[in-house]
Amino acid sequence: MSAPSWQKSSYCAEGNNCLSLAATPDRTIRIRESEAPHAVVTTTQSQLVSFISAIKSGTLTKP
Repeated sequence: MSAPSWQKSSYCAEGNNCLSLAATPDRTIRIRESEAPHAVVTTTQSQLVSFISAIKSGTLTKP
């Protein structure tokens, strides 16, 4: 399997504190932060959309 093709967030300025995303052939999405590139979170498109929607709407709650 080839290495993921990481794309930086459009909100990322040059330097650290950047979020990168990569889509994989198995249709999962990988997310990493530039200061810890080996720590990768894997999710699905629907889970990521739900998460972002909850953040935008202010309905994200703590467990």
